Amino acid sequence: MSAEITAAQMTLFAIFAGVVALMVQGRLRHDIVAFAGLIAGVLAGVVPAEGAFAGFGHPAVMTVALVLLVSAGLTRTGAVNALARLLSNAELPVSLHLLRLGAVGAALSTLMNNVTALALLMPVDVATARKAGRGAGLTLMALAFATILGGMVTLIGTPPNLIVSGFRAEETGQAFGFLDFAWAGGPVALAGLLYVALIGWRFLPARAEGDISAEAEAMVRDYVTELVVPEKARALDMTRTELRSACEALDCTLLALKRRGRRLHGPARGVTVETGDTLVVEASPTRLEELRVELGLAYPDGSAEDAPRIAGTGEAMIEVVAGRSSRLLGRTARQARLASEHDCVVLGILRQGRTIRDRLRDTKFREGDIVLLLVPEDRAEAIVAALRVLPLDGREVVMKESRAAFAVGLFLLAIGATSLGFLAMPVALGVVVVGYVLFDVLNIEELYDAIDWPVIVLLAALIPLGAAMDTTGASALVAGWLAAATAGLPAWVAVAVLMAVTMLVSDVLNNNATAILAVPVGLRLAETTATNPDTYLMAVALGASCAFLTPIGHQNNTLVMGPGGYRFSDYWRLGVPVEVIAMGVGLPAILMAWPL
Repeated sequence: MSAEITAAQMTLFAIFAGVVALMVQGRLRHDIVAFAGLIAGVLAGVVPAEGAFAGFGHPAVMTVALVLLVSAGLTRTGAVNALARLLSNAELPVSLHLLRLGAVGAALSTLMNNVTALALLMPVDVATARKAGRGAGLTLMALAFATILGGMVTLIGTPPNLIVSGFRAEETGQAFGFLDFAWAGGPVALAGLLYVALIGWRFLPARAEGDISAEAEAMVRDYVTELVVPEKARALDMTRTELRSACEALDCTLLALKRRGRRLHGPARGVTVETGDTLVVEASPTRLEELRVELGLAYPDGSAEDAPRIAGTGEAMIEVVAGRSSRLLGRTARQARLASEHDCVVLGILRQGRTIRDRLRDTKFREGDIVLLLVPEDRAEAIVAALRVLPLDGREVVMKESRAAFAVGLFLLAIGATSLGFLAMPVALGVVVVGYVLFDVLNIEELYDAIDWPVIVLLAALIPLGAAMDTTGASALVAGWLAAATAGLPAWVAVAVLMAVTMLVSDVLNNNATAILAVPVGLRLAETTATNPDTYLMAVALGASCAFLTPIGHQNNTLVMGPGGYRFSDYWRLGVPVEVIAMGVGLPAILMAWPL
């Protein structure tokens, strides 16, 4: 191998340097930077024009997209949320709380996208911190790290594992198995979780006490609404005291319990819930939906307050403002025929900052009212247009808890089929997604909304650039430099150097991009040293996933920065020991499971 650098290699290095610099600078989104780098590679002649967009058809890219869809399906049924709530307890010490919630986050991340796992558990952690009277900044970063660590254990837990497996399939004709990553990722995840839960969180600064930003707090609106107790509800036979405790556990306030239109009075422990009772609750839309799923309640049908709504399609809660031209003004929900003509229900009304508490169906709307509506998902825009109201940002989807068992069962079957070698991972996940659509777990619109398109474009754009590392000989050149730097030393030193460099790059560059760049170097390094390429691939997978030193290395780090009140430098306090643990535990585990 020649040590001279060719013009093509210099051009490719320059493109990568520009891509990394722009990503670190952060002025442009990562996917735009990656796509610009791809186009620059084509124009410079280092990426063949006919293969410029081959990355969009790469199995790793398709698998990442399918994982996001499956995660959306599991989220929509409420299965994951219910599990997370069971393990939230404000009375536990911080370490035990983190062990429980972190273990759940890590476990979820082995089977779903770790960003989704964190998004599900963040509200639970913030609510627990609020009830315990402490800042969520003490625990949110540790929880984020736990979900990242859990993703290292399985093939689908984190995109770098999928990327590494895809490159191995191209190189050897066989991808890694579903649990192959567990031999090294499992010990690292366990050691890292124990550290952040028992020791690490104590090093976070006391100022990190903002459990939610002021802007986010201002956007949360509480409404007074009603929930109906249907047959077989979990709330049946609960006393009013038990009901109040269940509401408080989810940050909801029980205002009254009604039966046949009248409020029930008397001793709180002497009144039990019956079918057809109505709960008057004050809560935000998100907490309201969580309470409904937790207790097996139903929304009213819009005509009779004690009749449960039976939905034929997916539903969502939307917040709208009744403006000057709204068709709601001066009319009640009954007069506007919201239930009969538009199939929607008024769940709450805010008027000049004051919550309307009684007889929503008989309250006349005024200009400026903020109204919480329950609407069919596929008709939300049409209803907004018909009523001439102004929609506010965001919507809260209504869980399809009746589909939870099916969604979880189908997913577990797919994982089993993949683990036993009956189906390739993309095919198995494709079967799950098709099943989710056919059996109304997800609708067509949700399929496209659930995919993180910037991540897909990022991966698809960088894969041809990563391939150019090989075709131009750039990866062999870098491998030669590493081999020369570790010449005369044991072969495992080269693996350690590759893993450490990959970790550091992943902290400032997207972990997916880091994996794409490092894999060709690892493969060529194995060729140069005549050792097992799988050892280097595992080192790359583990190193690329260990992005703990900055808020930009991983999306989960970014997600908790605002709610936790963290500064850029705070990540070093907890992240440095975690990366040292990853090296100290992960490297020996790799060498034992995948010997040189």
